Amino acid sequence: MAFIDYYKILGVDKKASQEDIKKAYRKLARKYHPDLNPNDKEANKRFQEINEANEALSDPEKRKKYDEYGEHWKNSDQFEQARSQSRHQGGNPFGGGRSGGQSASDFGGGDFSDFFESMFGGGGRSSGRSSAKFKGQDYNASFSISLRDAYTTHKQTLTINDKKIRITIPAGIADEQVIKLKGMGAAGVNGGPAGDLYLTINVQEDPIFKRLHNDLYLTQDIDLYTAVLGGEVMVETLDGKVKLKIPAGTQNGTKVRLKNKGFPLYKKDGEFGNLFITYNVKLPENLTEKQQELFRELQNLS
Repeated sequence: MAFIDYYKILGVDKKASQEDIKKAYRKLARKYHPDLNPNDKEANKRFQEINEANEALSDPEKRKKYDEYGEHWKNSDQFEQARSQSRHQGGNPFGGGRSGGQSASDFGGGDFSDFFESMFGGGGRSSGRSSAKFKGQDYNASFSISLRDAYTTHKQTLTINDKKIRITIPAGIADEQVIKLKGMGAAGVNGGPAGDLYLTINVQEDPIFKRLHNDLYLTQDIDLYTAVLGGEVMVETLDGKVKLKIPAGTQNGTKVRLKNKGFPLYKKDGEFGNLFITYNVKLPENLTEKQQELFRELQNLS
């Protein structure tokens, strides 16, 4: 197995902070996202590499394993177990005499890689260990949906490694929430179980509604005359339009709450947050001379 430099893939230094890694991943994920590069196999491959690198480096514990074991980091637990058993039996998992307390990194790419190849089915040099079953590699992917799509339970069809996958997105899913699809990762080793697929859902911002947890926020324009005299206004919600009564003398910035007109609660049928509406009173422009005269009369009456 050729060494995969995840730091190089993300374009960061090995001493990069977790925040630097996060920023680099987001920048590259946006650039190579399949939605922005339809039918571009090279971009799709690059996107998968970026997700794979982010999986290893974004988590401090996984990053530590990668720094020590390189491309074998996902099998580090099995390696440590095998090495521990070998030490207990007075042997060396890499062959020869006792290990002498050396770490995996002390072996470089020679015997260390040979050991992994024999243990995980690559070289066939091990007596018995090559038949051990191990779980396949997990995959990571992400895709974007609109806020309005996230409002309802719906199905999505994705293409992962040239394989079409149809999934159900529950209503109320949060931005950057991860869905686990069991057994949709890489095939297992020596008949072991397949890895899993972890999908990160990115919920895009909406030009009209702002979401905060399960509540929605909306700014609604009303004209001066309705604000002063009262009236009615049609307000858009994600569940259709509703007619609201505007009391006479409504001030600019007045807030009202529509109960249960917000965002659905994740996997809780029939439960919703609230919709908060802020009225923005629009002043009339380009008044005629007659209109200005009437306003002056009102001013004098006041």
